[in-house]
Parts: sequence; C-alpha cells; structure tokens
Amino acid sequence: MSIPEAIAAARERIDAASAACGRSEAVTLELAAKTRTPEECHAAATALRDAGLPILLGHNHVQEARATQAAIREVPGARVHLIGPLQTNKINQALACVDAIESLDSPALAAKIDARATGPLPVFVEVNVSGEATKHGCAPSDVGALVDAVEASIHLRLAGFMTVGLNSPVEADVRAAYARLRDIRDATARALGVSESDLELSMGMSRDLEWAIAEGATIVRLGTAVFGERRLR
Repeated sequence: MSIPEAIAAARERIDAASAACGRSEAVTLELAAKTRTPEECHAAATALRDAGLPILLGHNHVQEARATQAAIREVPGARVHLIGPLQTNKINQALACVDAIESLDSPALAAKIDARATGPLPVFVEVNVSGEATKHGCAPSDVGALVDAVEASIHLRLAGFMTVGLNSPVEADVRAAYARLRDIRDATARALGVSESDLELSMGMSRDLEWAIAEGATIVRLGTAVFGERRLR
C-alpha cells in the first residue's frame, strides 16, 4: 500500500471511530515518523496536503527531526512535533527544528526549555497514566505542579496532554487509562478557566486509535499503519 493509500485508510478508520461514538469534532492525524527517511517524510507531508488534511509529523528523536525537517517543510504549512523524550543536552537542537514539544514531563525540563526558547512554544504535558515502568511521562499526581510551571513560564504555552497507551489487548483497561488522561485534561481546563476544547488530547496509535477516540482523543499518532513496519535503527 502506498503512503497516500495508507493515509486514506487511516482517515477512514478515524472517521468511522468518531461516528461510532457520536463525535462530530475533527480528530487530527499525526504521522509518527520514527526511523523514516527524509524522502518518506516529504512524501507523507505531500500526501497529507493533497488529502486536505493538517500536515503534522511527529518524531521520537531530535536527531531524526533535524535530519528530516527540511524535507518536511518543503510542503507549505507542515508542522513538526517532538513526541519522544527530550534530553536536556538536546534542547537547543529541538528548538531549532520542531514547532511543539509533546513530551514535557517535569518542571525542571520546563524551566530549561523556557530559558532557551526565544518565542512562544506550544507544549503538551506527557502523563504516564498506565503506570508502566517502561513509559515516559510524569505521574498523574505531579500534573498540577507541571502545569503551574508552564503557566509561570515566559515562552511556553500549554497546548494539551499526551500519553502512550497501556500495552494491553484488553479494551477496558486501555480505555480506562485514556479516560484518566481526559479527566486530567478536563480538571486542568476548569482550574485554568479555559474550555476543554482549548487543550488537545494526543493519545492513541495504530493498534488502538478507536479506543482512544472513544475516550476523547483529538490527535492520534499513527506510524506503522501509514509507513509500515519500522526499520531497525
């Protein structure tokens, strides 16, 4: 299946999932471009544009974002997000090549990014709602302090929340974790006096996007469903 065909199939899944749970608001498709070449990323960005969709690609590693962002940005309107953990020694590199960071996980990291940013930067608070030791993100109990750090910053803007889903085939368990992130988003919106729709929910991947959408995802991050299996690094 070609990348344009895979994007069309993914969009059909997203639309069907939205219809199944009675949602009318748009769910954004973010292409997770881990291990993908500049040529593949450019082709994906072009296919998103040609399909009339938001042109959004996410990278797990700063070095891959650096290597592909020029090819992606050849397509007008393209955006690049960092969706993997950010090491402090890569902050300057990340700020030079991404439009948003979806993996903010501590007040200390927020302060270091804020000190080096030169303009407004959308950030997502990554929360480990599954409790799995292999997952990145702050604990749910630490979200308030991290949101406070973002609100107190000069350059960071809270754009939403992100999580990596529970690694389980049990629908109820996976959905419960996603529902917890939605509840965190809703509580934060109330505390900040903003609409829930002002804060994105980036959750759901190729294997479980339907469950994530049923629990309120506004962005789903698909990699293998569009690009095929990852290459070995």
